[in-house]
Amino acid sequence: AWDAIWDSAGRITAEGYVVEMAIPFSSFRFQRTDGDQIWSFDAVRSYPRSVRHHLGLFPRDRNNNCYLCQAEKLIGFAGATPGRNIEIDPTLSGLVTQEREGVTEGPFEERDRNLDPGISASWGFTPNLTVNATINPDFSQVEADAAQLDINTQFALFYPEKRPFFLEASDYFGTRLSAVHTRTLADPEWGLKMTGREGANVIGLFVVRDEITNLLFPASQGSRSTSLQMNSTGAVARYRRDVGTSSSLGVLLTDRKGQDYYNRLAGLDGNIRLTPRDRLRFQFLGSRTRYPEEVSADFEQPHDFFEGTAFDVYYSHDTRSLDWYGVYRQVSPDFRADLGFMTQADFRYTDIGWGHTWNNDPDHWWNMLNVGSGYEYEWDFDDQLLNKAYTFWFNYAGLSQSWVDLYAEWGRQSFNGVEFDSRFVNIDGGIRPSGALYFEMEVTAGDGIDYANTRQGRRVSLEPFVEWKLGRHLTLEVGHIFEQLNVDEGRLYTANINQLKTLYQFTKRAFLRTILQYVYYDYNTDLYTFAIDPVYRSLFSQTLFSYKINPQTVLFLGYSDNYFGEKDLSLRQTDRTFFAKIGYAWVL
Repeated sequence: AWDAIWDSAGRITAEGYVVEMAIPFSSFRFQRTDGDQIWSFDAVRSYPRSVRHHLGLFPRDRNNNCYLCQAEKLIGFAGATPGRNIEIDPTLSGLVTQEREGVTEGPFEERDRNLDPGISASWGFTPNLTVNATINPDFSQVEADAAQLDINTQFALFYPEKRPFFLEASDYFGTRLSAVHTRTLADPEWGLKMTGREGANVIGLFVVRDEITNLLFPASQGSRSTSLQMNSTGAVARYRRDVGTSSSLGVLLTDRKGQDYYNRLAGLDGNIRLTPRDRLRFQFLGSRTRYPEEVSADFEQPHDFFEGTAFDVYYSHDTRSLDWYGVYRQVSPDFRADLGFMTQADFRYTDIGWGHTWNNDPDHWWNMLNVGSGYEYEWDFDDQLLNKAYTFWFNYAGLSQSWVDLYAEWGRQSFNGVEFDSRFVNIDGGIRPSGALYFEMEVTAGDGIDYANTRQGRRVSLEPFVEWKLGRHLTLEVGHIFEQLNVDEGRLYTANINQLKTLYQFTKRAFLRTILQYVYYDYNTDLYTFAIDPVYRSLFSQTLFSYKINPQTVLFLGYSDNYFGEKDLSLRQTDRTFFAKIGYAWVL
């Protein structure tokens, strides 16, 4: 993500609004040349009203899936020279955390008090290559993750990366197999990264020293995880070479090492544009891993080093109205990607499908309709069925930026040696009736599996969401998640999660953000085959004041806390944290 420092100003007029931007040449990365510069260029405005208008510099050919190939060229700026592209960003962060000694009883006691200096720096040592470094980074200001249901889950939950150091040029490390996911790095002590493009060559390197080592243990029907209070060093090297105008070949290497532990991975990948409408993507990875002896014993992992492979191939044919695809993926039982997020191993998977799209006049009640179907089959390396299903989908887009996505599945799923029905419908839709209001609702109903007790169930879930802009300064976001699973003997559990987010924008530089998350799980203990508490309740809050002159010259003041409760225990505060951070950007 380009996060340069530049200036802008805007004002509302009787006719509309005016925006001016001043972007210094020092914020751009471009080649030195005595003659004219030649830049690919597009100016785009997204204009959402009853329909979303896309205003651009050139019309796009929808039968051509290469966007950059169609961009216009800017020729000029003779004599322009790039700056030194050096930025130094010192920070000072303070944090105080208090906890109750007895979790919910007793007085608060100070657990942590820190005043930590830190520094980040970037250097564009060529017009296209940048080095970023950070020492003792602090991410207290990063927005809390959206709450997710962690009840009756088969695999580990995915949380997106939000930390600025890792977001910079993160797309360089992305591949079809999720071999690099930097949320795995929990508490970085320092980091060094180089990214950029030279001609047809894309390069990405980073090394991070982490004070906590998170491990994920994938299997064919579930995954487990643990966190070790152990330092480890993770390194990733990525090289991609453009071939022709819209194809590429790449290499990926990762290495993570700690005390009595390592995970090493290497692989090749390609993205081949066979015709303007046909594309072939593939990736092959191999890994070697060794865990500490106590980890191997506790999580039933091999006691010596072990090796595994992963392979993925995807073929697609896309036109304005018709598309079809085919996928094959396999991951061997002993494959591990400890710097990535691959929650399943020991499986082979194939999927084929097709879709047809109709596009209509923008002023019609529908703008786009898409229907399609597919078939997927998944089995493990012992040739035992994991999942098979026929899939169907329908997509709609219309007036008032309304949309509906319908997905249905009719199949069978195997878990813990038992086959279950897997027939359900998912409907997700949204509408923006005005510029101030947006509504969304997701509904899922059908078969489910009680993974804790290996039983057939029936699941219903509802996820409404509302965004409401109250004037020019205040925005409210309210979301709710409801899920209930029933088995033959009755209701097994009911889960509810509420989330409220408020954002008040005082000026273009200052805002106040508050997040509240309330979780309530109600279990029918009579239907569980093991002991479980009948009620789980928790409340989390986070408040942040931000004053930002530019992306690095900032002041953050914040507070967060947690509450916990059970059936016979009302919500009680268990911990609280106060934090502050100041940062300044020196651009040389």
